[in-house]
Amino acid sequence: MNPVRRQRLTLAGSITGAVVVALDGSVLTVVQPVLQRELHASITQVQWTSTGYLIAVASLLVFAGRLGDRYGHKRIFATGVLGFATTSAAIGLAQSIGTVIGLRIAQGVFGALLQPATLGMLRAAYPPGRLAMPIALRTSAIGIAVAAGPVLGGALAAHMGWRSVFFLSVVPAIAVGVLALCMPIPEPRRADQGRRGLDLPGACLLAMTLGCLVHALVGLPDTGWTQVSGLVAAAAVTAGSAFVLHERRTASPLIPPAVLRSVPVTSALTVLVSASASLFGVLFLGTYLLQDVLGLDPFASALRMLPMAVMMVLGAPASAVLQRRLGHRTTTAAGMLLLTLGILLASRLDGASGFAPVSLCFLVMGAGFAPVMVTATAVIVHQASVDTAGVSGGLQQTAMNIGPALGVAATTMLMGLATPGAAGAGRTGVTFVEAMGPTLVALAALALAGALVAVGLPGRDSHPARSGRRATRAGAGT
Repeated sequence: MNPVRRQRLTLAGSITGAVVVALDGSVLTVVQPVLQRELHASITQVQWTSTGYLIAVASLLVFAGRLGDRYGHKRIFATGVLGFATTSAAIGLAQSIGTVIGLRIAQGVFGALLQPATLGMLRAAYPPGRLAMPIALRTSAIGIAVAAGPVLGGALAAHMGWRSVFFLSVVPAIAVGVLALCMPIPEPRRADQGRRGLDLPGACLLAMTLGCLVHALVGLPDTGWTQVSGLVAAAAVTAGSAFVLHERRTASPLIPPAVLRSVPVTSALTVLVSASASLFGVLFLGTYLLQDVLGLDPFASALRMLPMAVMMVLGAPASAVLQRRLGHRTTTAAGMLLLTLGILLASRLDGASGFAPVSLCFLVMGAGFAPVMVTATAVIVHQASVDTAGVSGGLQQTAMNIGPALGVAATTMLMGLATPGAAGAGRTGVTFVEAMGPTLVALAALALAGALVAVGLPGRDSHPARSGRRATRAGAGT
């Protein structure tokens, strides 16, 4: 097959897989109230349709990436996307909330398989110097899915019931899964494939660490620190310590030491956690500000947040161009500073804020988050060798799952510290606004810290495409 056509098919498969996951998550939020009523479920049970999925995904992403590195990303991707489609259809047919929760956990397992593979396939199909734009297009597509999901899901649920939203992505997922099986994506040859193990003990310890961490974080906004959440957090620390000791001693660690010793990779991961934590903390508070304080309905609230999604869609391709001209370090730092500015602007909002100031805040935050997402992800994929691209992609996806949970949990604690009761039932009026200001300033400080961490990213002179051109010119002159 023509290499260009193969790259385009790979990009189409990667984008479709990422969109399927993003769309599924965004439409679920819209139908949860109806699902609760029809299945006679409690609020806690409905929350577990999201929590169970998130724990399964976060726990398995790195191990799924390792599977892709060993057995081939397209094979793992096809398994993940076909399994995701099957469980999605089964949820649409489920007759009890317990069945829905179980299927969502299974769907999280398949989601973990396909997400690192979407980046691993791109790394195998494109040379490092040409990865920026494919990653940017993938990011834009995710932004479109997140923005369109609630609108599309709400329309389907209103006319065809909540079950219809789970059939939305079944056909595209099956089509791209079959395409992946037939697609001639190059896979790296590994001379030591038969000798290297999968490090199942390490995978179990990491899954326990991340699963307990996510479980503790997602419960904080509703229950705060309780004895149970404290025990779960302690279990995460214990399992994490055991994982570190195990990785140092094992001959075939789950995460190759070279990946974690790479300053650009660790810096990019830290930036992604910082950016996603601060942004989702703002979104968490913004929802209550718009609906409880300003008294807007969900649709009017979504309109005010729409500029952020638009900037994500338009800004991602522009970010790919900027990083080629300015380098990863400058582009990412500039994005984090824009994100910081947007959060500081949001900290000035109150109960009298109109459409323009609210929309401006979200526009600036979207303009900042887009280059951070594109450029930091590009650094992680660029720095990975072809045979560790899956693990690196798994780490990137893990950062993007841990960051939001951490941001929402930190925001809830900060609101409680600023004004007792502001994070609980009293989310309206002056009390909430008084607590929101200092909390958003703290989130802006977190984003600013991410801008400082961006110093560890490659500069303009170390961009892969530029380095390749220099090498070509040097070879021509000899």
